[in-house]
Amino acid sequence: MSEMIRDSRVLQKARQEVRQVYIGDGQSHFDEAKLDRLKYLDMVIAESLRLHPPVPLLAPRENRDKKVKLNSYDVPVNTKVIVNAWMINRDPRYWTEAERFFPERFMDCSTDYKGTDFHFIPFGAGRRICP
Repeated sequence: MSEMIRDSRVLQKARQEVRQVYIGDGQSHFDEAKLDRLKYLDMVIAESLRLHPPVPLLAPRENRDKKVKLNSYDVPVNTKVIVNAWMINRDPRYWTEAERFFPERFMDCSTDYKGTDFHFIPFGAGRRICP
């Protein structure tokens, strides 16, 4: 909500979409079946999760591989590794204008924010993904 309040353009687009979907047909009651028509609001949620992940540091993992090289570092076997999801989601190698709240970056984008794309990890990834 705070990101939308700071950017009146995003707030106006989201408000217009909600009004168009729910009031545009003459019925002003909430209908859960119409939620899938709120495409822009879905992009706002994805962008919010990118900039503000629910857990900025993922649960520690233990390296079980014998040979792992991370950048220029050798990671020995049985080393506990903590993944900084907050930094991954703001990495300029993956995101254009990474610090900017810009929901349109998810328009026509194949990025899945449910855990299969590793440059966007709001809830973890892999076998132990958050349900």
